Amino acid sequence: MKLPVLKAWLSFLLTTGCVGSGLASSFPVISVAPAASSSTGSAPDTTLSQQGRDPSGFPAYVAGLKNSAKKQGFDEATINAAFMNIHFVDRAIKSDRSQLEQTVTLNDYLSRVLTARKIERGREELSTWRSQLDGVAGRSGVPPGVVVALWGMESQFGAVQGKEEIVSALATLAFEGRREAFFTAELMAALRIIQQQHIPAEVLKGSWAGAMGQSQFMPSAFLNYGKDGDGDGKIDIWNNVADVFASIANYLQQEGWQPGQGWGVEVTLPADFDGAQSGLKTGQAKTPEGWQQLGVKPNDPLSGTPPTRAWIVTPQDGDGRSFMVYDNFRTLMHWNRSYYFAISVGMMADALME
Repeated sequence: MKLPVLKAWLSFLLTTGCVGSGLASSFPVISVAPAASSSTGSAPDTTLSQQGRDPSGFPAYVAGLKNSAKKQGFDEATINAAFMNIHFVDRAIKSDRSQLEQTVTLNDYLSRVLTARKIERGREELSTWRSQLDGVAGRSGVPPGVVVALWGMESQFGAVQGKEEIVSALATLAFEGRREAFFTAELMAALRIIQQQHIPAEVLKGSWAGAMGQSQFMPSAFLNYGKDGDGDGKIDIWNNVADVFASIANYLQQEGWQPGQGWGVEVTLPADFDGAQSGLKTGQAKTPEGWQQLGVKPNDPLSGTPPTRAWIVTPQDGDGRSFMVYDNFRTLMHWNRSYYFAISVGMMADALME
């Protein structure tokens, strides 16, 4: 595996979680890998015309987006502000189409995203913001360690939020065409954020995929789950840590987080375990006791409120590791539909609370 490719992929996972984006694949998939590009490095910077729409048509496409925005009731001031500096973001297309030349194994992934320094930093942040996090936990049922783990995984505790102009990135990805309806809807959600004056258009920036702020919410996720954490009447996931914590917890709470339950535990499977029993489909669930009766052995003692149902997941290219996971793991998969990501968040949350 070429190291620059691996670094780019890990950067994607760390900074473009794209909460609620639909960018991710279905539950059984390892990671949120975008589609491939056949570029060899000698290709020109603008490659979209080789595989899809010609970039020269982008201005006309933007004019159509403006008309759609008008029809949806956005005012002229919002449209003008949002599209003032509109430009084609070829980097978004390349990033969306790039993927690893070889698959990253679970151990390789965890060794890079779940470092001792990150855990140490997470504990420092947990201590610094303990009172705010405890308040959020009391209202939502989401533990402080889980909130901090997601914060750290998504934006390096707010340090890496992305510098791409959101409207330009979303317009480019809509124009590219493979997920035009999705990215167009996210663009309109971004316009609504501007019209509601949550943030000025000129500073609405984030990842190439449209994810924003310290929680890396897509625009629609911001509108659906963004929460005022300090009662100042604003929702600011870019600069206000109280709002970041409240919004992360609100997302998980609304998506079904079960207070008092953990996310899961690593297990050792019996030699005769039927692989067809692995997966997160509702019908594949058993009680933890039921799995143990089949020879599944937790590597660590079960903690927290005993769940009523659990699943076995064995990630592809997971270095042979298996996990017994609970409903809260499935909630983390709503955030980012990657086994690797959900496992890393759960492990980090556990480490922070040790």
